[in-house]
Amino acid sequence: MAKHCSLLFWFVFTVLSLCSTETGARSGNFPSPITGLIPRSLYDSMFLHKDDNACPAKGFYPYESFVEATRRFPAFGTTGNMETRRREVAAFLAQISHETTGGWATAPDGPYAWGLCFKEEVSPQSDYCDSSNAQWPCFPGKSYKGRGPIQISWNYNYGPAGRALGFDGLRNPEIVANNSIIAFKTALWFWMTEQRPKPSCHDVMVGRYRPTAADLAANRTGGFGLTTNIINGGLECGVTGDGRVNDRVGYFKRYAQLFNVETGPYLDCENQRPFSSN
Repeated sequence: MAKHCSLLFWFVFTVLSLCSTETGARSGNFPSPITGLIPRSLYDSMFLHKDDNACPAKGFYPYESFVEATRRFPAFGTTGNMETRRREVAAFLAQISHETTGGWATAPDGPYAWGLCFKEEVSPQSDYCDSSNAQWPCFPGKSYKGRGPIQISWNYNYGPAGRALGFDGLRNPEIVANNSIIAFKTALWFWMTEQRPKPSCHDVMVGRYRPTAADLAANRTGGFGLTTNIINGGLECGVTGDGRVNDRVGYFKRYAQLFNVETGPYLDCENQRPFSSN
């Protein structure tokens, strides 16, 4: 009888432990794998000026929000060998740094120390509503301008991002500029999600990208430059010496050095045709 009681106690203890672990993981009590790749000290050294008074987003991008957002995308920074993981995280951080940069050529600590300086587009030229998109119709009076680390824009991005992440992207797009965890989640959603004919930036940076015949004809070669094509190729790719592309590459080179990892080839998209021009 004592043996049976011991077994029963062990079973109950195991079940309670598992339940406790599951609850703790959901509530954020357990560390995210990303903290092993990018501890707070490295994050702070990358974004030296994000909390300066000169940055409109001062205080909006804390380390804790970035870490919490990565829990929603467990493959981010955990795919492939350690070199691949570091390169992907460096590439992601470089892209969001350019999208939110407050740097300039003679800025203190250099132009690539000013990422995460803005949380929304300052002077949008439109409300970024594609009225022809019936699947994700614009809500009256709402602007789908660039917001968050990746500067997500257009109703056809806000809609599916909101559906995937649990907020109403069409009726409440402003939440991306008001909630730092959601802001980081939208950036990671865009990075991790394939939107055909575009591959995901994640697949490109971890070596899973397999170019189609159209990709080969457009010279869309895997590498950091292709992530730029995915993000803003219609405006920046196929252009000689584009300053925006060079800024993205500059951030990537700095971060790759901080991660002690090689950047890999094909850093720009100068010779690539954007996806929209197939």
